[in-house]
Amino acid sequence: MMPFILIMLVTMALSLWATARVKSVYHRYSRSVVRSGITGAEAAAEILHHAGIHNVEIVAHDGFLGDHYDPIHRRLVLSHENYFGRSPAALGVAAHEAGHAIQHAQAYKPLQWRMAAVGAATFANQIVTILPLLFMFGGFLEPIVGFTLMAVGWGIIMAFNLITLPVEFDASRRARVLLTRMGMITDQESEAVEKVLRAAAWTYVAAFITSALYFLYYLLPLLMGNRSRD
Repeated sequence: MMPFILIMLVTMALSLWATARVKSVYHRYSRSVVRSGITGAEAAAEILHHAGIHNVEIVAHDGFLGDHYDPIHRRLVLSHENYFGRSPAALGVAAHEAGHAIQHAQAYKPLQWRMAAVGAATFANQIVTILPLLFMFGGFLEPIVGFTLMAVGWGIIMAFNLITLPVEFDASRRARVLLTRMGMITDQESEAVEKVLRAAAWTYVAAFITSALYFLYYLLPLLMGNRSRD
């Protein structure tokens, strides 16, 4: 039981640290205005136009840092802070999401793999959330069966998080390059954008580390033939 508690505490601390860091860095670089004076929405629109993408809608929403690209509806969703903001942070996030739209248009393989795995990852999340409560702690399954199902579930989540890493890193790379190349930010502002996107990337790294630790926690006893848990 102690290893599980240790993993839970470590992963919780890592997640909280990554979330706090991205908020801190975002706020730091959202206080200034880029020299070009354009908004995040305008930057995203210019990037999409430059890439020849004309079928993606850019919309604003109320959530804080809930920005995302919706490949099903071809919609780029930006928080109000980033849609209307003129800061390096706002442009960095908006350009990052536009990078996902470009990935989609170019059939970027890791993005395609991630999209194909969404359903499996969602189901796996349900398994690792519900199974311990309904079965493993309720005695409805043999420990070996429960640990096997948990290992499979966390393995799927780990694989999904692993695929997500190149998708996010590539979108951030595209964002920095395009913003600079198209003259929307200066070299100094590019450094601020890089810091914001690097901080955001840690949330995905933290998610992968978390899933990997839980996967190993349930897998190793199976490989070692240990069917009991202290």
